[in-house]
Formats: sequence, structure tokens, C-alpha cells
Amino acid sequence: MSTIAVPAPRLARIATPFLFILLGVVYASWAARIPAIRDNLLLSPAQLGFVLLGAGFGAVTSFPLAAWLVDRFGGPKAAWFAGLGLLLTMPCLAIAPSLAWLIAAAFVLGAGSGCFDVAINAIGTEQEKLAGRSTMSLLHAWFCVGTLSGALLGAAMAGMGITVVMHFSLVAIGMLPLLYLCAHSLPSLRAERDPTRKLFAVAHGPLVMLGIIGFCGAVAEGSIADWSGVFMTDRLHVHDGVAPLAFAGFACLMLLARLVCDRFKDRFGARKVVSSGAVLAAIGILVAILAINVPLTIAGFALAGAGLAAVFPFVFSAAGRHGSTALAAVATFSYSGGLIGPPVIGFLAQHWGLSIGLTFVAVLAIGIAIAASRARWLE
Repeated sequence: MSTIAVPAPRLARIATPFLFILLGVVYASWAARIPAIRDNLLLSPAQLGFVLLGAGFGAVTSFPLAAWLVDRFGGPKAAWFAGLGLLLTMPCLAIAPSLAWLIAAAFVLGAGSGCFDVAINAIGTEQEKLAGRSTMSLLHAWFCVGTLSGALLGAAMAGMGITVVMHFSLVAIGMLPLLYLCAHSLPSLRAERDPTRKLFAVAHGPLVMLGIIGFCGAVAEGSIADWSGVFMTDRLHVHDGVAPLAFAGFACLMLLARLVCDRFKDRFGARKVVSSGAVLAAIGILVAILAINVPLTIAGFALAGAGLAAVFPFVFSAAGRHGSTALAAVATFSYSGGLIGPPVIGFLAQHWGLSIGLTFVAVLAIGIAIAASRARWLE
């Protein structure tokens, strides 16, 4: 490993957590205002599914670029480039005048988030190696801090009647200088370049099982983020300021769970933690879709957040131990769930109702439990 820059000690300590927070804020801000964006363009569930498909397709197709950026520039600079594009795209989502333009903006958002995600997980993997212990779950807990903050901010903005374009512009303007400072405070650690090494590869061998777990996790987590607010609005007829609280509850319990997941992993092993959590997530989703009342529905989505907390930290940690190429390959497989999930949920919601669509997510959570119990590379 070669160190290109020496970090400012204080800022460097908080830089990586902030990068995870930033991704969470952007992710939750978009999720929180989906009902408003849908209503502004009068989109059907199927049309909204295609918008979310655009975001997923952008993420999946971005991973070869992400692997190249991390290999060429190192994780911190790759995070700066990708994060800049991500923040600049946010206001474009709000001003899209038609379905086609919204799909295009969602595609760019997905590509930016995909590259940014791989970059910050590469940073986290290197820091985990240097620490000599499991730290990835704690870093992903900071992502949950971002999603919780973004969801609550979205609820407040909607409740005060602030437009989506103003909301997204304020987030972008506020986050941009912090992104620059944090990305440039970290040492650009990267392995010596090997011209014979592939920068991207399809997941194969034991990586396939990691990819399957990540795939199902992406469908489950993304579906709850994208559709929980719509579910609250359509089934329980809540105000736009209340709808994001379902995702806020999901993010809050995921945050609390990730604070202890590393300890559970050291004590019980990653396979047991992920599989038992997935069963808990399935129960939570089934509680939520009963839609008995608003508090119980929020509690169900929150329980699902706790259950899914260990999936991405442990899958990405396991893949990252084998290099950025393996990480990008598993990320591609995983985030294919974000590509396939939205139109599937939209199709089910269009023809049989959103409750059936979310029931499908509960079934996938059971699939995570089965796959995790057999995935030796999770350990």
C-alpha cells in the first residue's frame, strides 16, 4: 500500500463516517419525497416503478466505472468525483418536467450513488484491515444516521410545505463543502496497480452466494425505502409529512442494530446474525402490511430495519477482503436487486395491490435467511 497524502488527524477521524452519512441523507431525501414527485407528475404505480428501475439500472451499470475510479484514483478521490455528481443531480429530480426526464435523472442518481457506494466501502474495507477487527457494521450505522436524518428532514420539509426542488437544493448546497473537506482529508490508499488484473468481473464461485444475499437485501431494503411512504399514503391516507416516518422508523432501528452487529458477529458469527435477522425482517414486514394503524405499521417497518441491518455490512466486508474487483462484482450482483425490485413491486401493486408487493419482499427476507446459513464466505 502507498500513502499519497497525510490526513488531518481530527477531520480524518470523522471523514469516513460523514461520507456514509452523506449517502444516507441523499438516499432518504429522495425516498421521502417520492410521493410528492409521483403526485406532481401524476404517475401510476407502474410508471413509478420504471422511474425506480432507471435508478437501479444506473447503479448496476456504474460498477465497472466505480472499480476503475477506485483503482485509478483511490477511494477518497473516487468518493469526491462520485459524490459531486450525486449532489448535482438531486435538484434535477425535482425539476424533471416529464416521466422520461425523471427516469433520466434517476438513472444518473443511481450511477452516482453506485460509484459513491463502492468508493466509501473500499475506504471502509481498508480501514477495517488496518484496525484488525470488524468495523464495517459501525460504518454502515453512520449510513443509517444519514437515512434517519434525511427521512426526518424530508418529513419536516413536506410538513412545512417546502417544495421538493428547494428541499433537494438545500441538501446539495449544504453537503457539497463538507464532501470536499472530508474526501480530501483522507489518505489515498490503494494497492499497487497490476496491468494484468481485471478491474471488473462477474461474481463467481463463493462470491455468487454473497451476491444472492446482497441481491435479496437490495430488493428488500430498496423496496421499503421506495414504497413505504407510498404505502402509508395510499393505505392509511396519511399526510405527506407523516408518510416518511415509516422509513424513518426503518432507518432508526437499523441504526441501533448496526451499533451492535459487529459484537454479535464476533460472538455468534456472521451467518447466524444475518440469517436470524432476516427472519425478524420478514416478521416486521408482515406486521406492517396488516396496516392496522399508523403506529403499528411504522413499528413493523422499523422491525424490518433491525432485521436487515447486518446484510450489507457483512456482505461487503466479506467481498472487500478479496479486493476492489471482488467488491465491485458482488456489488453489481447485489444492486441488481435495486434494478429488478422496483418494477416488480410496481407491477404487483398495479395488478394486485401494494400489500401483495410487500409480501413478496417478506418472502425474499426468508430467502436471505436460507442463503446466509449456507454462505461460508460471510465468516
